[in-house]
Amino acid sequence: MGTTIQEVFSAWLSTAGYALFAIILAIALYKALVFFLVKLFTPASATRMFFNAAAPAIWVSLCLLAVNGVLHSAPQDLPWRAGIQQAVTLLLVCSLTWAAVCCTSAIGEVIVKLNPALEGQWKKARRVETQTRFLVRGLNIIIVLIGTGLALMTFESVRQIGTSLLASAGVGGIILGFAARPVLSNLLAGMQIALTQPLRIDDVVHVQGEWCWVEEVTATYVVLRVWDLRRLVVPLQWFIENPFQNWSRNSADLIGSSMVWVDYSMPIEALREEFARLLRASSLWDGVTESVQVVDADDKAMQIRFLMSAGDSSTLWNLRCDMREGIIRFIQANYPQHLPRHRAHMLEANDLGV
Repeated sequence: MGTTIQEVFSAWLSTAGYALFAIILAIALYKALVFFLVKLFTPASATRMFFNAAAPAIWVSLCLLAVNGVLHSAPQDLPWRAGIQQAVTLLLVCSLTWAAVCCTSAIGEVIVKLNPALEGQWKKARRVETQTRFLVRGLNIIIVLIGTGLALMTFESVRQIGTSLLASAGVGGIILGFAARPVLSNLLAGMQIALTQPLRIDDVVHVQGEWCWVEEVTATYVVLRVWDLRRLVVPLQWFIENPFQNWSRNSADLIGSSMVWVDYSMPIEALREEFARLLRASSLWDGVTESVQVVDADDKAMQIRFLMSAGDSSTLWNLRCDMREGIIRFIQANYPQHLPRHRAHMLEANDLGV
């Protein structure tokens, strides 16, 4: 047994030396590449961002490429050569897949950096960011699937089985399609949303009775941040099949109202003047919409609608609450007798025939 190990060690000695030398050359090449990139490109450049994202994977891939090249030129009768070379090839495929995923993931960061949300350009920036995140995640899924297939094909048995499976690929594809229908439908919905843009990152939407912001978009679902900081996770397919409200589709400006019930004797002009004064004193109002109207009436009171506008949904909500509170405080202080009241007609006993 000792002789066998000694023979194996002697046979591998020169190959291991060549492999070590090749790894040193690969590391030197990597260091030279880093040196030139640092000299030629700034840290904020797209090239540096791509390289920084994939740097560990590139370093590992270069070393594995060097070792793989040495094993290819090694003697065919070298003990354990086939198994070691297969393991190195498998690791090389994994490292290249890793590098490709890192590079594609960096696409989103590069594009977001190249398209900042400047004043007047936020709509374009959000559209580009949303499309990029959809496409990058879809591309990463394809890369991982291809890498997994290539890694499995390094095994001879899997390669032989794969040849025979091609004959039944049609039936298998149909079965797989039915089994993976929810996942595939969400992936296709993601592509459709990326192209048509019904929603984008940071859009304000109203979904299933909840007021939310689009916080994260993945390949299969959307994470919505509810106003009370809860998170609502919705499959992408839901946005294709169901209607929803997008409050910032074209612009963030919104119009809102506050409703107040008052007695019929309440002077409307006094409310109109006070509402105008409150709006002009508020820093939340955008100066666009201002209206006071009687929108409803029943047998007890009438309903006044105070219409206003603001720059975004959060500001509008605060403005509506402030205006409602200010109007109620004004009525309490100046017209308390005109608050809603119940009227009754008292009858005498003889009127009832008693």
